[in-house]
Amino acid sequence: MGNFFDQSLRDVIGAAASNEPTPGGGSVSAMVACFGVAMTAMVCNLTLGKEKFKDVEPQVQEIVDTAYGMLKKLEELVDADMADFSSFMATLRMPKGTDEEKAARTEAMQKALKSATDTPMEIARVCLKALEITDKLAPVGNKMAISDAGVAAVVAEAALNGVLLSADINLPMIKDEEYVKKTVAEKERMVAEARRLKEKAFAVVQERLK
Repeated sequence: MGNFFDQSLRDVIGAAASNEPTPGGGSVSAMVACFGVAMTAMVCNLTLGKEKFKDVEPQVQEIVDTAYGMLKKLEELVDADMADFSSFMATLRMPKGTDEEKAARTEAMQKALKSATDTPMEIARVCLKALEITDKLAPVGNKMAISDAGVAAVVAEAALNGVLLSADINLPMIKDEEYVKKTVAEKERMVAEARRLKEKAFAVVQERLK
């Protein structure tokens, strides 16, 4: 199907709903994260240039610049996630008739599994960064659009929790215990921090909606 960001939204949803394995949960989570980041950018753009928010304009400009960079990064990670899946499937088709072939297949599979875990972890890091900038925006963004900052926070946390399932499914098959231990620790830290940031930003948004 090519670059999913060059397709219509209807085609992307259709592909995700089909019997094709990609885009799977990791890629879909990254695409969902794009909508969350886009909401943060939108609130920024509805704040910039307004006399009422002149004092916070430098801060908001920095946030929106970061958001646009994150959108580009997420687009790259969608492609990377689908490529990782294809690479892993290719290792399953490797010959295993001899001991040498089995060893080569096992080595390739372990490498592919790590790559297919590293990419979702990187997507989760971007989601966490999305929550960080949304948390900064919530108290200062245009009040007329502040509900969208709440949407951004909820969506970013959901995308983070979703994409980490793509790491979870690989970890039991990875033999490098130190890698697994390090990944699980970072994963748990990100989940906890994402929850904290989402709740903090959401509380600010709800207060400003009154």
